[in-house]
Amino acid sequence: MGLMPFRSFLLTAFILIPGLVLGAPVLRLTNSVLGPINIVQGAAGAAQEIEAYNIGDGQLNLTFNSSANWAVASASAPRNCSTRVGACIPVRIALQTQPLTAGIHTARVAVRDPNAVDAPQEILVTVQVGGGIPNSVNLFVAPNGGVDEQIFNTNAPLTTTVTTQSGGSWLSIALDGLGSFRFVLPYRIGAQHLAGLAEGTYAGTITTRSANFAPDNKTIQASMRVTSQPIVVSSTKEVLARVAQNSLPVTQFVVLSNRGLGTLSITGVTGTAGSGGTWLTAERVAGADLVSVKFDASSLAAGLYQGSVAITTNAVNSPVTVPVTLEVVAQSGPVTGYQRVVNNATFAAGEPLAPGGISAIFGEQLSYKEPAQASSLPLPVELGGARVFVNDRPAPVFFSSYGQINFQLPFDLTPGRNTVRVDRDGQRGNSVSVDIVSASPRFLRLRGDFAIAVNPDGTFALPSRLGIPGSRPARVGEAIVIYMIGLGPTNPEVAAGAASPADPLARVASNSSRVLFGASALGGIAEDTLFAGLTPGYVGLYQVNVVVPSGVPSGELAIRLLLDTASSDTALIAVE
Repeated sequence: MGLMPFRSFLLTAFILIPGLVLGAPVLRLTNSVLGPINIVQGAAGAAQEIEAYNIGDGQLNLTFNSSANWAVASASAPRNCSTRVGACIPVRIALQTQPLTAGIHTARVAVRDPNAVDAPQEILVTVQVGGGIPNSVNLFVAPNGGVDEQIFNTNAPLTTTVTTQSGGSWLSIALDGLGSFRFVLPYRIGAQHLAGLAEGTYAGTITTRSANFAPDNKTIQASMRVTSQPIVVSSTKEVLARVAQNSLPVTQFVVLSNRGLGTLSITGVTGTAGSGGTWLTAERVAGADLVSVKFDASSLAAGLYQGSVAITTNAVNSPVTVPVTLEVVAQSGPVTGYQRVVNNATFAAGEPLAPGGISAIFGEQLSYKEPAQASSLPLPVELGGARVFVNDRPAPVFFSSYGQINFQLPFDLTPGRNTVRVDRDGQRGNSVSVDIVSASPRFLRLRGDFAIAVNPDGTFALPSRLGIPGSRPARVGEAIVIYMIGLGPTNPEVAAGAASPADPLARVASNSSRVLFGASALGGIAEDTLFAGLTPGYVGLYQVNVVVPSGVPSGELAIRLLLDTASSDTALIAVE
């Protein structure tokens, strides 16, 4: 079978490592999230404590910086760790919350050591002044069994009573798991349309008792609106941005969706900067249920700035107001986030990476120039003033911007812990650790969980329900081409940043490669691949050619790649 060419538009979507520096400490924290913590308004909160420790050489020398003056961090003398064997440095965070207004407040405490790998790291501290239980909730559901939910957090179990004044047992409250921290308990208030309920508004109450935090003992007024109109939902409850002084404007997006009936339409967008500033603008993206939020810190001093974006629609719960917080920081060297060197398919933090893999770095002040895409091969080792170093060796770069760089890992990396850093315009950045394994295959995806799999006629192997032009389910007996990253070294070897050869083909070094169709706990049907290796003419892009075997059921099938050294994640294809 011939090799199917990879569609060129996907290359722009792709948006380092043998050992650590000898003698360098490596920072670890026992926890990076504190709260939400309930605090009585006008009072100071109880001090919180985590532990820092070193998994490298040398000694840690910690300093701290907080985005809010009410969260103040300090270190104590080393002691035996409370959660692991060895020595730890206690990090105490004082909560000087007396001036804070009622509501939720968040601070980011940076833990720094200029000589340590994996520093800085951040501790996210959230307090709920006056408690996190709302006084009222307004829920909206469609008359087709629709549901709506709202979550709040407490620090201790509650006794609850639910009463409805109309409409029957449409209202509920339940503890939603164990929370993200040992004393955080999330409760979920739910409303569901019941058969026979006409359009209109229904009332109910939820009484909470037995809380050891007095403000949590209260009565919540609840309403459910049953409507056949659109119900707008925002992808985020708050837009947060952090940018350096005098840097280029940055843009984030708020995605709107319709949980109700009918067609949602945006009728207006207004961005309002606090204190009459001009640093915030917002507008609808033409042709999409999408709002762009632009931050311009070019004339701002370092500090925190508040604003909001109001979005009006034809939905019954319009307008939607999204709070905005901009943190402006002083210019510094480039900062790569802890566990933010990730593969460019799943972007999952903490997953090991493979030699030759296409990877993404996320951080701050990585480049001060406009976003730049490499335009020729071999790839450059500098783009937009940014250079990526893997174990102090330059690596080829696909893309650079203020907060993200896409690059290729070298093929000759040694498995184990390796280091990556970004230098910008000659200014050295921090080093972070990355775990390297021989192979870590990951599917590239076209829509949701569906892999980029191409049929012999060039169509994508997707179900018709998605309504994507140029797609159809794969067929038994056809050879399909599946695109992936992270399959590791090849034979022959290919230089990082160079286009993969067509003659001879660069095949994966694994002794065997099979695709498991119908992958599940019960197994599936494994089929040997026709080819598994680098796609000719591309950098770091792999393809797997395989025949859809007989015996697989029609429908949306889970697939997985099996190598003799590793197995991939799971993705879907459609088969008929």
